[in-house]
Formats: sequence, structure tokens, C-alpha cells
Amino acid sequence: MKAVKTFCRMAAALAFVLAGAGAAQAAATIVIVNQNAPGEGFNDPTPATPVGGNTGTTLGEQRLVAFQHAANIWGSTLDSSVPIRIGAAFVPLACTETGAVLGAAGAYEIWTDFPNAPRANTWYPSALASKLAGTDLTAPTDPHIIARFNSRLGLFPDCLPGSGFYLGLDKRFGNQIDLVTVLLHEMAHGLGFQTFTDDETGQQFFGIPSVWDYHLVDNRSETPWVAMTDAQRAASAVTWRGLSWDGPNVNAAVPRVLAPRSNLNIGGANAGGAAGNYYVGDASFGPPVGNRAVSGQLMPVVDQPDGSGLACTPLDTSNALAVRNNIALVDRGTCDFVTKARNAQAAGAIGMVVVDNVPGDVVGLSGNDPRIMIPSVRITLADGSTIRTALQQRSRVKSGVIATLALDRTQLAGTDPRRRILMYTPSINAPGSSVSHYTTEAKPNQLMEPAINADLPHVVRPPRDLTFTLLRDIGW
Repeated sequence: MKAVKTFCRMAAALAFVLAGAGAAQAAATIVIVNQNAPGEGFNDPTPATPVGGNTGTTLGEQRLVAFQHAANIWGSTLDSSVPIRIGAAFVPLACTETGAVLGAAGAYEIWTDFPNAPRANTWYPSALASKLAGTDLTAPTDPHIIARFNSRLGLFPDCLPGSGFYLGLDKRFGNQIDLVTVLLHEMAHGLGFQTFTDDETGQQFFGIPSVWDYHLVDNRSETPWVAMTDAQRAASAVTWRGLSWDGPNVNAAVPRVLAPRSNLNIGGANAGGAAGNYYVGDASFGPPVGNRAVSGQLMPVVDQPDGSGLACTPLDTSNALAVRNNIALVDRGTCDFVTKARNAQAAGAIGMVVVDNVPGDVVGLSGNDPRIMIPSVRITLADGSTIRTALQQRSRVKSGVIATLALDRTQLAGTDPRRRILMYTPSINAPGSSVSHYTTEAKPNQLMEPAINADLPHVVRPPRDLTFTLLRDIGW
């Protein structure tokens, strides 16, 4: 029986364990171990007004109440006779005025060849290993999961000012970041929603595969990750849409959870080499791409000296005439996506397509404005360049390039041709995010995507979410 502490360096810097919080009494007991010093994090005495069902009267108390609420959700979902200890703290994490690390969590230890292990010579996170063994494998003073969250978020001018954690339990977070959703996400990582194989080099931890790797498959060669070489794993981790989850529980639930994917079709007499269907990122604002197709000429906005169109200010007369009753093509940059959509809509556009300004893969459009009534999508820089080539030729023929935004019912959003959900494998490796998350193309948005989306409920299982079904695939 082997065990390795995966967070030993972090644990060494946080040697004190000050107090234990309550436990979630349900199918599994989750114990929160407060690892903050007096006056900090969970012990911050700053007065706070109860909000959204959170009855705490100090900042520290409210953080703990929110943490316990998330633990209760997982406790009522899981099945384990061994209490799960989460060593938790709020500490300063990397932060700027425009971006921040919200938090991080993972298994404190990983185990292989323990009693009742379903697979020999395979790493399991300690909470799952203890469940499967039927006894606590860790030392009584050690946590199964280590979790750290940003104590400065929204509270200091250099750390996302005005966008701190919402500590209520009712999901009415407005422009803040819902802490309970972040906690549910990070707890899932600690429970095992992660690989211990290096996603950048493909090297297995101490030469031993993770239980995760048995269900990860290269959907182009149909080769499981566990059967690949290090180089093959490293290459697949940066192959967009190249890795899928192939587990029986997730595969069975996918058709109940995921919706048909949104599609951009380019046609018309002048479409040329741009004709065809394109993957798109959906917008979090405006009406979603739906059953009723939105179709019209694709008209580029041109408001910059280099011929690009940012649509960051109201469109002038010529641009407004071009996009009226048509679909506006605009470029990413300078202003937020909501502003672009607002200006396109005001000019009479019936839809908006945003072209990315850097190489990469399909990503959605963030933002919120209930006044936007036109559908918007985002395409890659490469696809945008292909389409622009066709648009440059449209003046040579009478008919233009026709764009249609509609659902593609032949494919579920975020799945491969076999309807297996895709994993997050951007073409540029994202340490800590690549491979150990679901794709950003899933619809509806899933809890275990690499970003926290505003439309996530506090749900971890079907018919809304596929987080718990994946944990079942690895042994929960």
C-alpha cells in the first residue's frame, strides 16, 4: 500500500489546525477543519449583515456558513462510511484589478494498492480511497482534501474591486461571484475530479496511472489515456476536441443533460471556401440560439483604420445601414461583448458574430444585459479569417454571404461524434485547468468547466449537471 502527499508543500506552510467546524450529516459526513489563524479567514471578526439565508454576523462566520452549505450538498450526494475532512482556509491569493485566483482544492494524499482497491497500481484520491477501503487511510490529524480561497477578493482596490464573493445561499449574487458555486466546484476536485498524471508532459505520477486516466480517451484514435505514451498524452492534452470522457455513468446521462449544439452555417452564392458549418461559443446574454433559425446576410462592421470593426461605440450611418436586418460581424477587443451586442442591436442587427482576436479555440461570450434581444456567438480567429476572405469577394456577385444561427440537432453541445462529453483541452496548455475539467462547449454550462458561469445552480447531478456522474465512474 502506497501513499503520497500531493499537497505536502502547502501543508507544511499551514501546520496549524485551529478548530473544527460542523459536519454534514447525510449519506456522507463532511468535516470542515478550520486552518486559519485567529482574526483571519474563517475567524475574520469584520461585522457582516446576514444575506441570502446566511445568518453569520461576521465575515468569517459567513464564509464558514457558505462552506458548510456546500459541504451539505456534497454530503447528501455522496455515499461513504468514512467522514471526509476538508482542511480549509481563506488566504491571500494572486489578484489584480481585472483578474484573480478564486481558489484551489485537491486531494491532500493519493493512494494505491490499498485494501479493496478496484484497480491495482492505480492512484486514488484519499477521500475515495478511504471510502473504498471502508476505513480511514489517513492520519487522524490529516485532511483528505486541502482547499484555499482568496481572502482579498473584492475587498481591496487591487483585487477585483466590486466583484467579491457573494456569501448568500440563495444564488442571488448579481455582479458578485457566488461562493457556494466556487466551493462546490473545488470540492469536486478534491473528491477526485482531476488526474494526477502531468497534463503538460504526459508523465504518470511516479510511473503510476490515475484512476481518472482509465476513462479518458483520445476520440480520434480511440486510445485510452492510460494506454498512451507520455508524448501521446501530452499531445492529446493540447488537441482541441480531442479528448473525451468514456465512463458508463456519464455516457448514460449525457443525452439527459446536454442540449443540441449551436451552429453557424455560412452559405449563399458567394460563400466559396467559407461555406459550411462552424463551431461557436454561446453568449451568456441575450436569447440563446434556438429552434427558430436566425438568418441574414453577414455584414462586417468597419470602424477602425485597419478595416476591423469593434462596435464599441454606436454605429455610424454606413455601418448601421449595412447591418440593419442582417447579422453583424464584429471583432473582439477594446470593450466588453455586451457593449458590442448593444450597439449592433441598436443599429438594427438581428444577430451578432464576434471574431476572436487571438489564436485559440471556441470560447463563449460573457456578460449580462437583459435588454439584449438578439442572439450572439463567438468564432475562432482562424474561422473568422476564412469567412472574411469570402466577404471580401461579395461585391463581385449580386448575392452575399448568408449566415444562419440555429441548433444542430445531430450533435449535442460539447460532445464528440459518439456523444461522449469532451474534456477541456485548449491548444495552448492551461496548467491546472487542462484535462481535469469538462469542455467549455457544454450546454447547459457544467459546474466542472474551467470557469464559473453565472447560470450555474447549486446542483451536482443529472438532469442538470454531470459532476457526480463522473465521480461515480471513478468509484464513488
